[in-house]
Amino acid sequence: MGALLWLLIPVLAGLVAALWSSWAMRNRRTGDVAELAGYARFRAAMEKEHAAPVPAAAIPEGASDPV
Repeated sequence: MGALLWLLIPVLAGLVAALWSSWAMRNRRTGDVAELAGYARFRAAMEKEHAAPVPAAAIPEGASDPV
């Protein structure tokens, strides 16, 4: 009877491995579409021209905020 219990351990491990394998190989619905859209937004943001920040030392003391 003890030998059957020891045989049960690798059988259960094999079943757990089969379940994990089927879960890991499942079809994911989000896929590349969301990642490619995010990359396109990133590229668009990087292609925009931004004004260079003005150092604080270059602004005169009496200047007002333009906004």
